[in-house]
Amino acid sequence: MKMNHVGIMVGDMDKAVNFYTNALGLRIVMNNTKVVEERESAIGRMCTAVFGEGFKGFNIAHLVTSDGIGVELFEMVDREERHQVDFSRLGIFHFCVQLPKEQFDTAIQRVEAYGGKVRMDIHRYHPDDELKQAQMVYLEDPFGNLFEFYSHSYEDTYASDYE
Repeated sequence: MKMNHVGIMVGDMDKAVNFYTNALGLRIVMNNTKVVEERESAIGRMCTAVFGEGFKGFNIAHLVTSDGIGVELFEMVDREERHQVDFSRLGIFHFCVQLPKEQFDTAIQRVEAYGGKVRMDIHRYHPDDELKQAQMVYLEDPFGNLFEFYSHSYEDTYASDYE
């Protein structure tokens, strides 16, 4: 298997597309599109199966990372605003994008400029090992969705024989 895409709930589609394209550098595949509740089309039946009767519609945009991983943004028509991270909710906790550690500061500045937040200082996974330089930092988008920056691949960050 390989990763195909991640779906993220947002509170303002235009703001979200602006953030994910300008702060994180994703590319638009399909911009903000309205989906209404209906049962005539295959997509309408699928959405009703996923969101349930009476979901009232949503806006969706499809973006893609430089390595081809999709990011679907969803803005539901009928939703309650979320102001804090709900750690009791089961499901996806965060996603992670990789960029060279030399680009962290500039990328963090872009995140903040487009309404995101930094949740911690940049952390080095193995501070006592000069050979292992993997770094990370947790951030959030303007809607409270958590994400990370990693400087190295997932495998390199956690492998016991990291070189």
